[in-house]
Amino acid sequence: MKADIRYLPNHEGLPAVSRMTPGSSGFDICAACREETVIRPGEVAVIPAGFELSVPGGYEAQIRPRSGLALKKKIGLLNSPGTIDSDYRGEVGVILFNFGKEDFIVRRGARIAQIVFCRLPEVELTEVDSLDATSRGQGGFGHTGQGG
Repeated sequence: MKADIRYLPNHEGLPAVSRMTPGSSGFDICAACREETVIRPGEVAVIPAGFELSVPGGYEAQIRPRSGLALKKKIGLLNSPGTIDSDYRGEVGVILFNFGKEDFIVRRGARIAQIVFCRLPEVELTEVDSLDATSRGQGGFGHTGQGG
């Protein structure tokens, strides 16, 4: 699979989007903000990534959180994973959320997220009058009594 990337002027001087190790599944994204961005506890900010992608048909690019930021700073993605569709051509932005109790400062060049490319199955939806029965049925959102 090949995906094209076009760096924008606000990406100038930042490292290329790349894997940090040969075994990494994700490509690290650096913050392409011009100035520091403060994200207060419970707040959200869209951080520009400074590039556009051309994702091939049959694939999506998922924007995922970095585990170190999540564990150490309580910073995650509000819409995790974010999706870049194959027909989107705008600048990639990362929707960071501060789940912690302290301000988080995003500095230019900081690694803030990662991209993982995923193959999509061919799915055809077929309208029917009824669905097959399962033992779970319509139980959802904590119906097993776990986690809530």
